[in-house]
Parts: sequence; C-alpha cells; structure tokens
Amino acid sequence: MTNISAHENANTQANERTLVAGFLDKLTPGGSSGKGGASEARQVATTPLNVLYGTVTGTAELIAQDVGRAGRDQGMDAKVIDLSLVEMDAFANMKCVLFVCATYGEGEMPDNALLFWEALTAPDAPRLEGLQYSVLGLGDQAYEHFCNAGKILDRRLEELGAKRILPRVDCDIDYEENAEAWMAEALPLSQSIIASLNTTGDASAAATSEAEPAAPKKAWGRKNPYPATVLENRKLSGEGSTKDMRHMVVDLGDSGITYEAGDSVGVMPVNNSALIEQLLARLGADAGMAVPDHDKPLGELLRTHFEILTPPRSLIQEIEKRAGHSELSAIAANGDKEALEAFLWNRDTLDMLNLNPGLQVDPLEFVSWLKPLQHRSYSIASSPILQPTAVDLTVAALRWTSEGRAYGGVASTYLADDCPLDVKIPLFLAPNRSFRIPEDNTAPVIMVGPGTGVAPFRAFLQEREALGAPGRNWLFFGDRNRAMDFAYEDDFNAMSTSGLLTRLDLAFSRDRDEKIYVQNRMHENGRELFAWLEEGGYFYICGDATRMAHDVDAALHEIIAREGDMSEDKAFGYVSRLKSEKRYLRDVY
Repeated sequence: MTNISAHENANTQANERTLVAGFLDKLTPGGSSGKGGASEARQVATTPLNVLYGTVTGTAELIAQDVGRAGRDQGMDAKVIDLSLVEMDAFANMKCVLFVCATYGEGEMPDNALLFWEALTAPDAPRLEGLQYSVLGLGDQAYEHFCNAGKILDRRLEELGAKRILPRVDCDIDYEENAEAWMAEALPLSQSIIASLNTTGDASAAATSEAEPAAPKKAWGRKNPYPATVLENRKLSGEGSTKDMRHMVVDLGDSGITYEAGDSVGVMPVNNSALIEQLLARLGADAGMAVPDHDKPLGELLRTHFEILTPPRSLIQEIEKRAGHSELSAIAANGDKEALEAFLWNRDTLDMLNLNPGLQVDPLEFVSWLKPLQHRSYSIASSPILQPTAVDLTVAALRWTSEGRAYGGVASTYLADDCPLDVKIPLFLAPNRSFRIPEDNTAPVIMVGPGTGVAPFRAFLQEREALGAPGRNWLFFGDRNRAMDFAYEDDFNAMSTSGLLTRLDLAFSRDRDEKIYVQNRMHENGRELFAWLEEGGYFYICGDATRMAHDVDAALHEIIAREGDMSEDKAFGYVSRLKSEKRYLRDVY
C-alpha cells in the first residue's frame, strides 16, 4: 500500500503509513580581524570541532559544510566528516561534536549513519563523559517519526554520559531559519569549550576523514533555484506502454553548477493548474485574493508555494473535525492505521474537502492547513566527463484515474507535460558523495536499478567508459514489458556489444504469467554475483525504498549465505563489512 505522494519519485523521508500513524495517535561571521585572527587560531588549536553528518538527500551534508566553514571563519579547526567514516575508537576521543542528522524511512537512521549507529548502540559502546555535543535534526513534521534519527541519537549520547552544548533542534522541511539559529548558538559555545580545553591541554584527535570537497557554490539552492533551459524532452516508453517515461536534457548554462556521476538535482515543481482551478472553485475564492504574511496572491501560492495533492496531517485532522463524515471519524476514533491508509488511497486535498459537499471552508484557513511545496530529487543520468554543462534526467510521469477523476504526480507531470524545449526549470544540485563509482577503476561493479532507478547507472557506465576503467560492469534492470518499457535499450545494447557491460540481466514482470523481478535474476545468478563480491566488487541499488530495495537487500543476504555457506548472522556480518568498506551503496527513495 502506498499513498498519493508515493506516486511521485520524490525525496520524501517517510511513507504514507508513517503519516497515517502520526494522524492517529546564517551564520557566517567575518571571523577574527587583526592579530590572532582565524588563520593564526587554526595554527595553535589542538582540539578540533568535529561536524558529523548523516544524510539522505544531501541536505544534511550541505548544512554540515556550512557549519564547518562558519566554524573555521571563527578560528576553529572544524572537520566535516561523513558518519560512515567515523570509527568508534576515534569518536570516543572526540571532545566537541556538532551533529547534523536527517531521518530516513519510518524514523530510521540514514544509510551513511547505520554502521555508526550500530556501534553506538552496541553493548560495548564506550562511555562518553568527555564529549560535549549538540544535534540538529532534519525531517518533515507531517509524519509521525518527525526527526526521529536526531532524537534517538541525542538520547543515546546522553545515556553514554555525553553532555549537551545546547538542546537538540528539530527542523521541518523549511529548515533554513532554525538551522541558522542553531548554528548561531552552537558555534560560539563550541568555540568557548575548545578554548577551555586547549588552555588545560585536554586535546582530542579527530576521526580520519576524507579530503573535504571544495566549498559548493552558494548561489543556487532550494530557496534560489537556477532556471535551467530544457534542451530535450522525449519519450522513452514505447507505443502502447502503460507508463510515460521521459528522457530530458537540461542546460546548466552559466550557473557554475558542477556535478559528479551519482549526484541528483532538486526540481522545484509547479502544481497542476486544473487542480488549482478546482480548489479555488470549491473554496469560492478568487485567484487574486490577498493572503496575510505572503507577498503573492492565493492562486500563485497554490501554484508554486503549497503542496495541494497529498493531504497533510493537519488538513486531515481539521476535515475530520468539521466534515461530519462517519467513516473518517470512526477510523480516527478507533486509531485504525490500515483503515485510514485505505481511506486515503487516491484521495487528494480536493477529495477531502468534498467528503462533505456542503462544508464551507474559509480559503485563508484552508491555506493554513497546507505544507510548503517540496522539491523533488531526480538522479542525474549522465557523466560530467561527456556532458559538463548539461544533465540528463529520467522521469516517469505518473498518472492514474479514480472514480472518474484524473490525477498526476506533482513534479513528474509538470516535467513531462509543461516543460517542452526552451522552457526553464527551477533546479539546484543535490550532491550525493555517498554514491560514487569506485576510485579503483579495476574493481567490479554490480548495479541494480529497475525503472527510473537505472538513471545513475547510465551515468556510472558513461563515466567508466570515459575513464577507460577496465573493471567489469553488471547491470540488473527491470520494468513491465520489454517491448515498451526498456529504458535506454539502444544505449545498454551498445554497451553490451562494446564489452563495457560485461553482463546485462533483465526482468520484465508482465511478459510472462509468473512475474519476475530483479531480485529473482540475482538469485538465478547468485554464484557469480557472490564471486564478484569476493573479488572486491561493489554493489549498488537505486530506486524504490519501500519494496524493491528491501527485496533486493533480502536477496543479497540470502545469496551470500547460500553461496558463501554462511549462517544468517555471518551473512549479515558480511554485508555489514561491505557497507563499512563503502562497497554496498544505495540511492533509494
């Protein structure tokens, strides 16, 4: 069971089941000037400020980089470190740490923080009385497990004896103001702590970190996206397909945006104009109506500012109170999550208003129930070596009909229907430094990416070809029908012919009576798959987190246990080692 928003290939942090459960139950100061400025302070500092991040879509990493730069501007030796690189022995010696941690799935730790979290919650985790810290959590308040990863991290650190520099701050999807306020408090306090530690000679060693990337350009971001011009928008799906998959090429122009294979772009979508008109008519409102505290009229706010497709928790609650709808009220009273899931299936905000056709809702009150319109992330399907000033995107335009009404995904139908050649799309780069091809060009690579999940692997293959990487490449791809849904068939066939693709295994679920998926193909070729891993192979997954990624992960564990003649526990340990060696990487949504 998925919700309406799950029809969207979006960077959501939880699924509809989480939302249902919830319903029921700038700082960059100028630095020191004159003698004893930032440069001199860094030379004498012995205790670093460690900024550790757990990221889902790259936002936590960008904030962490901001924190690190601001800390260095204040004279601290600020080290920004991916949590996947933090060993527990090194962490136990840290004295001053600022965490930036996003929440993934149903309140879980993000992938790059999983091994750190396992070590932190192990029975033999070290005591941390010498650590002072603060946590910035990222999440979406529409969901039950809002910022849960940050909350459990904060609680566990306290249990181990660490002391808070200041209380945890939880950020909603509009995180900028709260994040900046947290930085404004946390950095001076950290500076004072470090100065005291340096005076007493109590220094700590930072974890070994990867070389910090160059500071990303600050010009373009979620609040200020770059207007990128569409150069190509063509169908990948064949005639008769039930899907509408698109290949788009978008010009980065003079933006200065540089990307790497494995990165994504965040697209700021525009809501469907027909749905906007229907909502205005239902509310009896004029598009030009002024809305307090906003500099745009109601119609424009519904177009570009608010989520109007998936009903947020606040709207569901208010409608339940006012509509007098017996079924919805009974579900709320009984706390029946599954029943509410079924009730919300295929219903949008307009459907919720229409539960009681006679219900009059003040337009301004309606607006107060809505959440801000979020960007949608799309994996880049091209290599910057081949295409440095443009990005390829793979978009599945999602459409469905319920009770005679046509529905569509917010960003996917916007891109497919409203973005022909020369139209400008507001976007920004969403780096994903935890999803990269191996630095070792000889390493084997196994990629599992059904549907639009194949996008980054097209980029990986282009990159490895351009680099002349001799390592073997294996792609598992699947969709519904081969004749109509084989995305980039010509590209992958050519790569197979040239030898770039050592193996191409396909799973088209609707071409036979018994459905077959990518995880079935993995099982069929389990012996060779395990051999590639034993030879130092890297394993990648991209696509749907709820079902596909879970099923592929389960298949991987089963294959390793079977082919490696291991117990379930040993197979789990084998996969954990792959993760710690950064040889099992996921980009799932």
